Amino acid sequence: MRDATRILRSTLTPPEPGTALHPGPVFAAPFHTPGDPANAAYSYARSHNPTWTHLEQAIGQMESGDGYRARALVFASGMAAVTAVFGAVLRPGDVVLLQAGAYFAARVLLQQYFAGMGVVVRTPATLSADPAQLAGVRLVWIETPSNPELGVTDIAAVSRAAHAAGALVAVDNTTATPLAQRPLALGADFSVASDTKAMTGHSDILLGHVATRDRELRQQIDQWRTLTGGVLGPMEAWLALRSMATLPLRLERSCANAQRIAEFLAAHPRVERTLYPGLPNHPGHAIARAQMRYYGPVVSFVLPSQEAAERMLQASRLITQATSFGGITTTAERRARWGGDAVAPGFVRLSAGCEDIEDLLEDLAQALDAIA
Repeated sequence: MRDATRILRSTLTPPEPGTALHPGPVFAAPFHTPGDPANAAYSYARSHNPTWTHLEQAIGQMESGDGYRARALVFASGMAAVTAVFGAVLRPGDVVLLQAGAYFAARVLLQQYFAGMGVVVRTPATLSADPAQLAGVRLVWIETPSNPELGVTDIAAVSRAAHAAGALVAVDNTTATPLAQRPLALGADFSVASDTKAMTGHSDILLGHVATRDRELRQQIDQWRTLTGGVLGPMEAWLALRSMATLPLRLERSCANAQRIAEFLAAHPRVERTLYPGLPNHPGHAIARAQMRYYGPVVSFVLPSQEAAERMLQASRLITQATSFGGITTTAERRARWGGDAVAPGFVRLSAGCEDIEDLLEDLAQALDAIA
């Protein structure tokens, strides 16, 4: 069965006469547990919930591949999922390696909190399969494509080298989603994502997940979630499950739009630089082509100045200024306004939505004309 069909069908209930086609949210904190609690499938909602189960099974199926079955655990946000991997794996004296351009909140969490507890944090400009870079490392954290500069890392090569050095590998797969890129199939130990973004795509819930092939690693992540309580509500889980069914349609359209937008921007005289893995001149294009099905909905580009970027965004009629990405509507922002990322003042991160591409290109053209 092909991926789009599997994803859509995974949101259905078993075909039992008289039952609803889709599972509804189960609102409960405690569940009935007479006698031995081990005999009850559910006991307390900080540990498990039937609505989570449906969602986790659907995500786990997406993360699975030929010859292996993945298991997923859902969290209240992408950062809760990120924190679960760090917290479950890292101990004082351990070394974690992540590229300097990784998501700023993940970097801050490691540098300001885990480093203070004795974890050694290394942030090279790029990650490679060089054994010298991986010596003594406990966890390699890959983000590919990275946010916001869309750097590309060879997951398979780094995973092979990391495992040879005795390290675990986690991949932040937020930009791609498991439909566009399967980190576990490429050798990673963890696939982590903020499903707030393209996975659910409607910009109305916070959600994250961790997937792994290894039962022991899954148990460690599950224990972290139960003990720390970074759980999502059943309504959010139900909304996510409902939204995921349209992921193949949304992602195909938004990625096709992103490709056209990137090509348009790359040829525009007022744009100094365009970053998109789908462009042949992107330094990671060959790797992205080998390990990704789609190149993602995010396009980054650089305008001459802060004033030029802000004028362009204000002149646009179809670009919504917002800080997230991966939604069905096209959004963008000047990233330097937040700090934390070493980007130029005129650096714009754009997330292509599902609008008609001709409308988007016409709007971008007139908005860029406004900065002349």
